[in-house]
Amino acid sequence: MRTVLWIVGIVGGALVLLGLLLEAVRWLVLIGAVALVVVIVLAFVRGRQLLRRHSPGRR
Repeated sequence: MRTVLWIVGIVGGALVLLGLLLEAVRWLVLIGAVALVVVIVLAFVRGRQLLRRHSPGRR
């Protein structure tokens, strides 16, 4: 009976840790996606600034 309680406790603890890990992975994926969008937007803005700077001025 005591062994069963240990097994149930270990399995329960493992499930809690797995749940926390999956929650952390979900947040990391969300943060990574936001960072990727920010990098793409900044690259687009910088590219437009460089094109404006090197293109001949309008008269």
